[in-house]
Amino acid sequence: MSIFKSSTREIPRAAAVPRHIAIIMDGNGRWAKKRFLPRFAGHTKGVESVRDMVRACLEKGVEYLTLFAFSSENWRRPQDEVSLLMQLFVKALQQEVERLHSNGVRLRIVGDLSRFDPALQQLIRQGEERTAGNERLTLTIAANYGGRWDILQAANRLAQACPDKLGQWQEEDLAPFLAMAYAPEPDLFIRTGGEQRISNFLLWQLAYSEFYFTDTLWPEFDTAALEAAIASYQQRERRFGRTSEQLASDTKGNSHA
Repeated sequence: MSIFKSSTREIPRAAAVPRHIAIIMDGNGRWAKKRFLPRFAGHTKGVESVRDMVRACLEKGVEYLTLFAFSSENWRRPQDEVSLLMQLFVKALQQEVERLHSNGVRLRIVGDLSRFDPALQQLIRQGEERTAGNERLTLTIAANYGGRWDILQAANRLAQACPDKLGQWQEEDLAPFLAMAYAPEPDLFIRTGGEQRISNFLLWQLAYSEFYFTDTLWPEFDTAALEAAIASYQQRERRFGRTSEQLASDTKGNSHA
């Protein structure tokens, strides 16, 4: 398995289309409320948007799509809603894995999965195994995930693996133990629903990502909305600590290479 290096150590490959897009899918409940529907109707509609995003990313050549489905803090929601979300997760896995597989999509689930029902854990394992050989797009679902949990679990695993280096660890020592060590850091981070925070999502990995916030609610976030986000990304200067002049010089040099 390839371990991608940190953007604070190396300058990532730049491309017109983001290689990795990470999204906080916010606004399902408000979408439903606006239509006088129960909140769960918004979550159900949100699954359709996930399907649309996967299709759009495949068409645009995005290699990694990471979606924040359920945070470690979402257990604080009303128990009825949490129970329905777990049922929706089960249903989505049962219905979508074959569709993903037929389209060459690899499914990965990251987070503390130990809190989930054993039947759900088995479906997760089966979905990952079924799609393990696919390479067109890696779809990661962050479930019972938190950025602080991720860093802490990585540090604990590193301490067990390399106790002799205690006090001398570097970024490259910790990186292989992060939940998404198999993916490059996100180029573009999107949050729908109007909020402008990252809510404990990929705290380590978002260090040099471009942020895009939109008032569009997740069930309404379609291909055109994704294209607008990518267009905004394409206007950014991705300097990674360099000056604009250095970036222009590097770009000019590469164009003549």
